[in-house]
Amino acid sequence: MGETENKAPKQSWFSGLSAEFKKIIWPDKKSLIRQTTAVIAVSVVMGLAIALMDFIIQYGVDFLVGVSF
Repeated sequence: MGETENKAPKQSWFSGLSAEFKKIIWPDKKSLIRQTTAVIAVSVVMGLAIALMDFIIQYGVDFLVGVSF
């Protein structure tokens, strides 16, 4: 319970981090713009769909609540 672990020195950790960053394949500008545009377009379409469903549901609830027997 009171045992301590041998930790790797910080130099080793930073060199490992640097090696991992060198393995990353960064997207080119054209691909990045295309993917960003797709994300924004899908977000706008989904936002409009959710807003439309919210409006329809709210209208239905208001209609049901407003009905008096």
